[in-house]
Amino acid sequence: MELSKKVQQMHLSPIRKFNGYAIDARAKGIKVYNLNIGQPDIKTPKEFMQAIRSFDQEVLAYSESAGSKELQDNVIKYYKKLGVELQNQNVQITNGGSEALSMAYTSILNPGDEVLVPEPFYTNYHTFITSAEGKVVPITTKAEEAYNYAFRDRIEAKITKNTKALSIVNPGNPTGHVLTKDEMRMIADVVKENNLWLIADEVYREFVYDGLPMASFGEFDDIKDRLIIIDSISKRFSACGARVGMLISRNEDIMQSALKLAQGRLCPATLEMLGAKALYDLDASYFDDIKKEYEERRNAAYEEVMKIEGAVCAMPKGAFYMMVKLPIEDAEEFLIWLLTEFRDNNETVMYAPMKSCYATPNLGKNEIRLAYVLQKKDLVRSVELIRLGIEKYKSLGKR
Repeated sequence: MELSKKVQQMHLSPIRKFNGYAIDARAKGIKVYNLNIGQPDIKTPKEFMQAIRSFDQEVLAYSESAGSKELQDNVIKYYKKLGVELQNQNVQITNGGSEALSMAYTSILNPGDEVLVPEPFYTNYHTFITSAEGKVVPITTKAEEAYNYAFRDRIEAKITKNTKALSIVNPGNPTGHVLTKDEMRMIADVVKENNLWLIADEVYREFVYDGLPMASFGEFDDIKDRLIIIDSISKRFSACGARVGMLISRNEDIMQSALKLAQGRLCPATLEMLGAKALYDLDASYFDDIKKEYEERRNAAYEEVMKIEGAVCAMPKGAFYMMVKLPIEDAEEFLIWLLTEFRDNNETVMYAPMKSCYATPNLGKNEIRLAYVLQKKDLVRSVELIRLGIEKYKSLGKR
């Protein structure tokens, strides 16, 4: 029996693809440092658990398909502080940001429609666009240019009669790149002038460094009819397992489409929405210490990466990821070797290879993503293990 062509075209997640090797290494007593997945070690605010424990209903019933009004109200208050005016009908609560992405692509794409996506990209973009029978058209970026894609001529050169949308994440995953306000304005102008949808994944919005301001595409009222914002509590509040996200748009047709899809899966999780509502009650100062911690981790990891001879790395400005071009030929083969053969004091390291995050063939083979979600001393040791591994790898005649 043959599987669908859609599924065959999808990529395995580079973040989870090599987990089996790490599991085997740990079973042998090896300590494996995980830099592959964006799972923060920051404690989930206690208010989340307290809200769930306060649930006193005798029946755990379905919620509304659009999500609880109480959570929607708090999301609306949050966006109002950003200068974005929303109403309840503009907020669809979803089972994580991933479902919001799937709903967005399913709502706008017909078979063969093209979506412009800067590469390297979050692999689920490729998965969900392919599932909606669309086609990813990459806007290629370079490590040497800090993975910047905000060049009007490069974006417009990719637009064809089949182009339906531009899909971006800001701050960036996997690159950590952050758009300036002028670059955001340029992108808003491009989608407006070319009659495109803009899908703006803003789940890392708070995590910008070096004094850069937090921003949202929702601030541009002149594109509100073509803007779909993807949001989530996963990274913002270190609540990845709760699976609470949002699809936000002031386009009535999009919201009606999202509601149809939402009704098909019945409802978001009742208890998790109760916890999420409590998270949006937290004062904005909650993020101050967390941002400071991530910025210090970024600096420590970057300093250690710069000790790898021949590595190319631009200091990321946001999120909690760092892209590195390694002085080897194949990051996947090197990772398998690290997990199966390399040991230093009975320790090794795991990262996310980036080949699957490119749609253009043969790009990203020697690039990796590091998630700086460990304590600083563990981050430094992890990157040191990559450096020591490369030195040993090359001494064995491997490339």
